[in-house]
Amino acid sequence: MSSWFSFQSKGWFAALLAALFLSAGLAACSRADTTPWKLTDVSGHLPDLDFKLTDDTGKPVTGQSFLGQTTLVYFGYTHCPDVCPETMARLMQVMQQLGPDAKNTRIVFITVDPARDTAAALHDYVRAFDAQHAVGLTGTDGAIESIAKRYRVAYQMEKRDPSGAYDVTHSSAVYIFDTHGHARLLATESDSIDTITHDLRRVIDSTPS
Repeated sequence: MSSWFSFQSKGWFAALLAALFLSAGLAACSRADTTPWKLTDVSGHLPDLDFKLTDDTGKPVTGQSFLGQTTLVYFGYTHCPDVCPETMARLMQVMQQLGPDAKNTRIVFITVDPARDTAAALHDYVRAFDAQHAVGLTGTDGAIESIAKRYRVAYQMEKRDPSGAYDVTHSSAVYIFDTHGHARLLATESDSIDTITHDLRRVIDSTPS
């Protein structure tokens, strides 16, 4: 997993992005007065934020728990050697650039390795990056599989090494939801920190109360 979007070889995700770019382009043509997004616009193409999981303090949470907050959702795992810490570090920098706009913004790290990622492990991991804005979520295998399927996230446990350790190959886009829980944007490896910050601020500023 050497890049931020390490699962790009999966044809299904490439097809999804192509469809989203096409539909976003058509929408832009029909709304000439609307400034195009720099990130991928997924409005109307992905479901609202909805799940039942456990946060990194052991408290049950649902998608509704994040209503009123702009939410950046990322699927990863704490033993990830490269792409996950790189992504979390980038999102931490986005929060810093947002300044006061980060007050009601949350980074939600959903594990794809619930066997190892306990609430305590997630707590230590996400808070090391951003103790103010980041929260880790875990759940049963079935719960994780369900939310991954809902947002078309692919992940797969790789073969264990002699010590029993293993990696989890996973798609690594960041999903941005507005304060009403609507899916709005998708950020990938090609999107700079400045670009993510720019469009995230637009979501924050444009979402009606």
